[in-house]
Order: sequence, then C-alpha cells, then structure tokens
Amino acid sequence: MSRAWVAAAGAAALLLAGCSAASPASTPTRAPASLTGTVTVFAAASLTTTFDLLAAKFEKAHPGVDVVLDYGGSSGLATQILQGAPADVFAAASESSIAALTDSGDVAHPVIFTTNTLEIAVPPGNPAGIRGLADLADPSRTIALCDPAVPCGAAAETLMHQAGYQPAPDTLEQDVRSVLTKVELGEADAGLVYVTDVIAAGDDVDGVAIPEAGDVVSRYPIAALTHAPNPDAAKAWVDFVLSDVGQGVLAAAGFVAP
Repeated sequence: MSRAWVAAAGAAALLLAGCSAASPASTPTRAPASLTGTVTVFAAASLTTTFDLLAAKFEKAHPGVDVVLDYGGSSGLATQILQGAPADVFAAASESSIAALTDSGDVAHPVIFTTNTLEIAVPPGNPAGIRGLADLADPSRTIALCDPAVPCGAAAETLMHQAGYQPAPDTLEQDVRSVLTKVELGEADAGLVYVTDVIAAGDDVDGVAIPEAGDVVSRYPIAALTHAPNPDAAKAWVDFVLSDVGQGVLAAAGFVAP
C-alpha cells in the first residue's frame, strides 16, 4: 500500500470524525420524563360522573399515573385539606368553598372551569305532582335539600328566598348526591339538585325545570394545591380538565362553560 494512499485515507477519516462531532443530529435528545405516581383529586360530589370518566381518559393518556378521586361536599373537603389531608387538586362547586384555601396559601390562582344550575328531581312519574319551587315550601310534601353549609344547599336557599319562598325540608344532606339518592329511593317527593345530577341519574328520576334557576349560577373553581405531593401530575390534571377534551366531557354531562 502506498504512503500517499495511507495519508489520504487518514485525512478522510479525520475529516469524517470532525463532521460527526460537529453535527448536532448525532447527539441524542432526551425525551421528557413521563408522569408517574398517584394524583389525588378532591372534588365536589356533583362532579362524580364526569370526573370518573375524565380519570379513565387521563390514565389512558398517562399510563404511569393512578387517579384517586375523593368526592364529597365542597366545604367538608376544604376543611379536610386545611387539616392536612394529602391531596393534589381541589375542584369545588362554589368559589366560597375554595376561598379559605386561597387565604391559607394552600392554593394559588384557582380557575373557574365550569358552571351549573339547580333543578328539581322527583321520582319517575312525579307521583307527588311537584310543579315548581312553591311545592318545596309545602310542609305536606317530603322534601330533601342540601345543608346550607355546602354549595348546593347555599344555592338552594338563595334560589328559594329570591323566589319568595321559605323552604320546608324534611332532611338536609351533606352533599348533592345524597339528596339525589333520597329521591331515587322514593324517600322524598322532591329534591333540589343540579341539572347535571338529573341527567346522570337517567331513568331513576325525572326533572322539573325551574324558570328562576338562571338567577343563581354555581361557578366551579379548580386548583392544584401548593403543597401537592405530586405537583407535575396535579398540574397535568388541571390542564386536562381545562382542555377541549375535559370541557367536552363536562358539556356532555350538562355543565356550561364559564
């Protein structure tokens, strides 16, 4: 082999090596880390059906994450968080329910993600002949309402008073799903719940529309907790609820965009 050929080959090898080192395409890029772990979401009871569906979609999009949903009355959930209950996200049925957490620094910048209004739920066929809010003030009827301490109860109280009626409840429940259950079981002639609860119940209840309901709109805030155990997944969940997919699921359930 000639010295000239060896020299030329060596030069070519050096040239190729230099090109390889300088080319950014040869440097592997690191993919963003996937979400993992558990994201615990405290949510108003009226969000049960929609958040159950969203959780399934979220877990499919993020296979490394398990969504744990804890439902209840918004005020009770807020109290649990203030007392140190571990949660990543809070979605409430009223702005007042999240205000204490904002004041305490447990949440920052909550966002209104949907709205809801009230409707009367009655057993199928409406055996008691409930026609409107006046019947919820009739002591001869068996009426179920939410406790005024929780958002559905506060909204019901405001709606009744604005319409000029004094409610006559036979039972005050700690969340809207408990009111719905009373009606489904035939233990109440009527209950004041959200439109979305009547839709979710399907054939188990009938709905009686309330013309005045548009005067009392419940606005739902959501926020990741500032001390969330899984902040990345918490942010991803909030973003998912606010996304087109999340808003579409909410709209299909009867919620109305803010």
